[in-house]
Amino acid sequence: MIQPGWPGTKAVADPLAPDLRLPRRRGIEFSLLVVAVLLSVYGYCAVGLAKRGTVPPGAAGYGAGLGVLALLAHLAVRFRAPYADPLLLPIAVLLNGLGLVLIYRLDLETPADHAAPAQLNWSTLGVALFIAVVVLLRDHRVLQRYAYVSVVGALALLTLPIFFPAVNGARIWLRIAGFSIQPGEFAKVLLAVFFAGYLAANRHALTYAGRRVWKLQFPTGRVLGPIVAIWLLSLGVLVLERDLGTSLLFFGLFVMLLYVATGRTGWIAVGLLLAVGGALAVGRLEPHVHSRVQDWLHPFASIDAGQGPNQLAQSLFAFASGGMLGTGLGLGHSILIGFAAKSDFILATAGEELGLAGLSAIFLLYALLVERGYRAGLALRDPFGRLLAIGLASIVALQAFVIAGGVTGLIPLTGMAMPFLAQGGSSVVTNWIIVALLIRISDSARSQYDGTAAP
Repeated sequence: MIQPGWPGTKAVADPLAPDLRLPRRRGIEFSLLVVAVLLSVYGYCAVGLAKRGTVPPGAAGYGAGLGVLALLAHLAVRFRAPYADPLLLPIAVLLNGLGLVLIYRLDLETPADHAAPAQLNWSTLGVALFIAVVVLLRDHRVLQRYAYVSVVGALALLTLPIFFPAVNGARIWLRIAGFSIQPGEFAKVLLAVFFAGYLAANRHALTYAGRRVWKLQFPTGRVLGPIVAIWLLSLGVLVLERDLGTSLLFFGLFVMLLYVATGRTGWIAVGLLLAVGGALAVGRLEPHVHSRVQDWLHPFASIDAGQGPNQLAQSLFAFASGGMLGTGLGLGHSILIGFAAKSDFILATAGEELGLAGLSAIFLLYALLVERGYRAGLALRDPFGRLLAIGLASIVALQAFVIAGGVTGLIPLTGMAMPFLAQGGSSVVTNWIIVALLIRISDSARSQYDGTAAP
């Protein structure tokens, strides 16, 4: 509130009235959760009607299971993070529910390989960890104490797959006794914590210390060293694990947070030059990455050679077949893509059966999730929380862009999973943890302005 003074005096900002209560908006969240669950159940039923002419017998159980998970998550937020953003949880539930529907739809084409039950189990674990984070983590600033512990853990997780056999040309999986996990998915959250903690502590040195050459301000060697180390780390991941997507994600995340911490656009230019230079060098020297680049440059080369369409070509055919409104759930042919239809290329199924309209709606959900994460971060007063929120939201943004760009032919294809949509237990669990952290941060961002909130 602004109290006008006498003529010629300046207006003075009064502190927030002690009896002012911000709306908690948990009722809005609950209503949106009901809509998200109903839309997911409708999609499940639509697949059954299209493929078999009847409502699937497990529709009620699926709806009840997803509804219970959404309700438990809502109760955790209602009682432990009452000021949290009301859109984050419903968006996550809707994307997760839609992912289960798409995987179930593809399961009908592969009777010997049913992935939907396992994905539902992983989703249940993800929601359980979501609840644990919301309930147990009372203050996100506690994580700043463990910044260097986080980077050690992230490096250990990134190193483990090197000692295991490659899967589809990339060393990103741990497979033990039929159980598989992707450590890089968890490493990205730990790296976001480290990046936020390091940059929050050194933002002034990165911005003002060091020499100035022409219009660029270069930091001192002591501060610049970790930046070069992160670049070398991203190249090491790319060379040793043959994983272009993870390398782009890690380095892109660091450059983005570096820009947010310093406000200097020169870091973006430097980051882009380093990323492009490293990618070009490895793309020429590493056969697996080189083949991905060649497929991107010539997606229909296999057709011209009489060998039939490859995965990328089939994906482009699926998007073209969907048109504006799609063929309808259960009526597409994206299963022709092959073994990666449920994981890397699940967006092609959404594009074919939901059309451009449905695909645009999915992209808008991701954009809204990222925007609410950015908003929560920018509303915070502490630098660590601001950088952490922006970093976590940027993980979702970068991952969605890299995957969507790969399956549509915009950039070379990578082996990452579309957040919440694609088959992948490690991915869905990690994304639920990211949403939980964003909810905790958004609760802190709004409660700091409430006169009745506990300090």
